[in-house]
Amino acid sequence: MTLSELYSIFKNNNTICTDSRKITNNSLFFALTGENYNGNQFALDALNKGCSFAIIDDESYHNHDNTILVDNVLKTLQELAKEHRKNINIPIIGITGTNGKTTSKELIYNVLNTSYKTYATKGNLNNHIGVALSILEINSTHEIAIIEMGANHQQEINFLCNIANPTYGIITNIGSAHLEGFGDLKTIIKTKNELFQFIMKKKGHLFVNNDNTQLKELAKNINKTTYGKTGTINATILERTPSITVEYNKKSIKSQLIGSYQFENILLAICVGEYFNVSFEDIKNSIEKYKPDNNRSQIIKTKKNTIILDAYNANPSSMEAMIHSFAEQSYKQKICIIGDMLELGKHSKKEHENIVRLCKELNLTTYFIGQEFKKIEREAFQDKKAFINYIKNNSLKNKVILMKGSRGIALEKLVKFL
Repeated sequence: MTLSELYSIFKNNNTICTDSRKITNNSLFFALTGENYNGNQFALDALNKGCSFAIIDDESYHNHDNTILVDNVLKTLQELAKEHRKNINIPIIGITGTNGKTTSKELIYNVLNTSYKTYATKGNLNNHIGVALSILEINSTHEIAIIEMGANHQQEINFLCNIANPTYGIITNIGSAHLEGFGDLKTIIKTKNELFQFIMKKKGHLFVNNDNTQLKELAKNINKTTYGKTGTINATILERTPSITVEYNKKSIKSQLIGSYQFENILLAICVGEYFNVSFEDIKNSIEKYKPDNNRSQIIKTKKNTIILDAYNANPSSMEAMIHSFAEQSYKQKICIIGDMLELGKHSKKEHENIVRLCKELNLTTYFIGQEFKKIEREAFQDKKAFINYIKNNSLKNKVILMKGSRGIALEKLVKFL
């Protein structure tokens, strides 16, 4: 079957499924295969549950009239997304960055959706599979789209750009993350810059933080709108606690976001909104209504404590920014529960030492959890179980608690004990 024939089938079905447990009627099931699973095994089950066709790449499962055998399911999914992108004539904003890309994406979505039928990457579907699935979800009703792009190795952003073909580009910032895959910061910078280079070749447009010297340099000679304390779109911070309030055009916008570093995310959303002619009132209201969730700077009030839960992910730059911002807060009884930062490779020991040192310099009462912290801090807890046993005998009450760590540490599971 040719790609054009498969695309004709897609246009008549419109819904893609990759999980046989979540089949919708008349969808296309793509039998993706990973290290620990073989999607081909679930093709018949998907068909029985109501999908129209199952795309497979193992001939031994090609035993049904509605299975479509291809050389590689993943590559076919990506090529189908590229074909669909050719038929989408709307602005597509590609966004990447070490920190803040998901929060920025959500803020921008809320702003733009007041004036346009807007699509945005769902959750954290920002890899070689997620970007393809996101593009395939864009339909004829959408007027603008925001596609998030993540990376943990060189050339990955360029690869994702060739699927999404963005017309606008944003790099929120560049810092140390996924060092195990990248090797060093220089490679991270080169990889993130693949988005700017793609936009330049396509004669597209960037939104650039004018306060970030590194990003300004990378964006030289590319069409852009700048934001920041000195940008074309500029604002200042009015209040830092308990949440960020900014002043823009002599008017205040009071967000529900915690941490000074959120200023850049808020200003980016204002910048994009202004560029696309969204009214100030709609910009203001959408930013003020946005409330973070999914373990990203969530405020959770338990019977004992108030918890700032930021346990979706962590890397050295995001960890430092969050700890500094928490130290600025005026809470009287505040403590930190800090989990390991993963995927740092040979840099892990040094980066964890830096975090321990920072917490001590800021005089923050801190509990460290994880094997990496245990290697350098004698009083650190080996794992969550050890910490739970500790707080059963040393109850924490009437505290404001910052919890931050990598996804693999799953600090959110501690909330019920606090």
